[in-house]
Order: sequence, then structure tokens, then C-alpha cells
Amino acid sequence: MAGAPPPVHLVVIITTPSNAPFIVSETSKHHNISMSIISFPRVPELPEGCENTVDLPSMAMFSTFVKATKKMKQPFERVHIDMIVDGHPPICVISDFFLSWTLDSCHSFKITRIVSHGMGALSMAICKSLTLLPLRTKPSLELDPIELLTLTLPFTLQKVDIPKGLLDYNPNYPYARIIVETKEADINSWGVLVHSFEELEGDHVGAFESFYFNNAKAYCLGTFFLYNELFLFLHKRLEKQVNSDGHTVIYLSFGTQAHLLVDQLNEIAFGLDMAEHPFIWVKERVKEKGLVLHDWADQRNILSHPAIGGFLSHCGWNSMLEHFNRLMIPHRGDSGEKITTVGCDVICDRVKELMEGGKGRKAREKAQVLGRMARGAVEKGGSFDKKLDQLIGQLSNNKNEKS
Repeated sequence: MAGAPPPVHLVVIITTPSNAPFIVSETSKHHNISMSIISFPRVPELPEGCENTVDLPSMAMFSTFVKATKKMKQPFERVHIDMIVDGHPPICVISDFFLSWTLDSCHSFKITRIVSHGMGALSMAICKSLTLLPLRTKPSLELDPIELLTLTLPFTLQKVDIPKGLLDYNPNYPYARIIVETKEADINSWGVLVHSFEELEGDHVGAFESFYFNNAKAYCLGTFFLYNELFLFLHKRLEKQVNSDGHTVIYLSFGTQAHLLVDQLNEIAFGLDMAEHPFIWVKERVKEKGLVLHDWADQRNILSHPAIGGFLSHCGWNSMLEHFNRLMIPHRGDSGEKITTVGCDVICDRVKELMEGGKGRKAREKAQVLGRMARGAVEKGGSFDKKLDQLIGQLSNNKNEKS
């Protein structure tokens, strides 16, 4: 006798009009996923149609953007009312970290709130330790070490490593108030999704979980980008490189929120030209050496191609997961230090070292090991698969206990 079919889980993504097309392109093949579109509030301080931080003219307006999202609370709750009336009450809400107001909505409907982060377990544990617990000693000089009360780190953390605002907290700053609100909602959530995988950060998950109330669990569900199909256009272009020279191409991208100055862009471009390595930069061709894309490019699939031997980017966690072998340019909150300006000659030297030198070769070897671990995590029976089953099973048990 055949066993009972697995239960069908319906997913509703609540989003705004300008964000909907991207979501449709990613979910159209999945019949159990639907969308509910609610309006983004109009506020005079934000440009019309600005519904994503990517569209902000300046990240100085980030606090205004987060504050505006609070006006979405009532439309958000109406979606839940409609789902309940239709006989499909949600068993959980997965909410972005900065949408702290969703915790209150979840409490109103007695729905489990799971918070989603874009950072890794160790970095989040460090941030929580810095904001929730006193330091053993208050560092004064930039290179003074920082000793955390509850964390044993595999490296020495210095004052210069910490973004401004975590050590010199000022409650009068708008962004500081946002951090307080999001922190409170975060640690009172039922669980947390971490974009990482057990094989990479399993040793730090327990320390991270210790900052949450009610025995909340952290679920390492990463890395998501390994599920995407190949980006065929650029892969065909890259085949020429892998057939001749192997890992010779360096890929450049600075995320969606890092806005570089013209002088910075020029120095990077000159440095790439001097290094004489083929490159792909997401923004005209430079002779036959490189391709600069003005349109959106699937970074994850470009980086998966064997011709890519290096990645020049900002210090974002998601970019690090996508390619462990990379050069990093700190930007905004990536560090607390005012970095000495570097020119095209330094960029040239570092690119050559990454692509040709012994350190670059060792980094590629290490990246390949970590890459195999990451791919194994998302395979059937891998850590991602097990954690996802564990999460769904626990949520189903919660639902049965309430009914």
C-alpha cells in the first residue's frame, strides 16, 4: 500500500508593486507559491516609486526608508485576515530583520515569526555581543583588541574592525533607534534563518542562539544561489578562457548598495587594465581584455564558471558565500577604519597576486574545498536539506498543538 503523499505547503510572498516582477521571474515555475501585492507608502522624503533600498539615491536615507515600511503594517495584517477567512491561516511569517513591526502583527494573530538575516552566524553573534553585553575592557586606540564576554573568536578582533555605531552607540541617531527596535524584535522571534551552512559555521551557531529568548533556534539554510540555472550567455563567453588558460578571469561587482565615486571607479579600471587579465565587470569593452555589463547580470552563475579565478568586491557576506577567493574593498559599514586611499598600481599588484601568485593559488584551492562543502549542503541528505525538514516539521508540530 502506497504511503500518504507529503503535505502541500503553500507559500504567500507579500511584496510591493515594483518588487513583484523580480519575484515572479523567480517563482513562476512553482505552483505552490503565490504573491500578495500591497502598496508601499508614499512619504515626501523618498523619491516616488522607491520601494527597495537599491532605489535609494543615498544610503543616508536608509533610516527614512525603514521608518516608511512601518506604514505597511495594516495592509500586511489585512493579507493575514484574508488568508484566515479563506481557510488557509498561516503557520508562520518569515520576516526581514529590519521589519521589526511584523513581530507585533504576528503576536496579534498568534502566528510564529521567523526572522531572516543576510549575514552569517559568527558575524551576527559578534554584533549581538557588542550591543547586548558589556565589554571586558573599553578599547581606546584603533588597534586595541576587543574581548567579548560570551564569545571565543578564532581571530583577534580590534576596535578598527567594528563599524561606527556599534561601539560608540548614540540613542539619538535615527539609525541607532532602528537598531534597538530590530534587535528587540529579533531576539523575541521564534526562530532565525541564517544564510550560511553548517559545515562552514556550525561551531558558532550555538553561541549565536544563546542571544535569543524562548530557546529560539537558528537554521542554517544556505546557500540559496546554488539552486539557480546557468547564465548561458556569459558562460559561452567564458568557455573560451577555460579552454585555453583555466582560471584566468576576474569578476568585479560591488553589490546593489555600494556607490563608488568616479575617482574610485577610474583607479579600479586603470588597475585592471595594467594587470592585463581578462575581466567581467557588471556596468564597454576595454580592448579585448574585458567586458563591462550595463544590464543586470546573474552574479552567482558567473562566479560558478571554472574560468573565474578571482572576485573583486565589497565586503558583503552574500558575495563572500558566492566566491570565497576574492579581493575586498571595504565600503560603508564593512569596517570602522578610514582606509588609506589606494591607487591603480596597488589594484594591479593585488589582482596579479590573486590571479598569478602563490597566495592566489592557495586561496583558490581553499575556495574549491569550501565550494564542495557548500554544494554538498544543498544536496539531498545534506545539512540544508536536514535543517529545512527540521524547520518544517517543527512548524507543523506547532500548528497541531494549537489546533
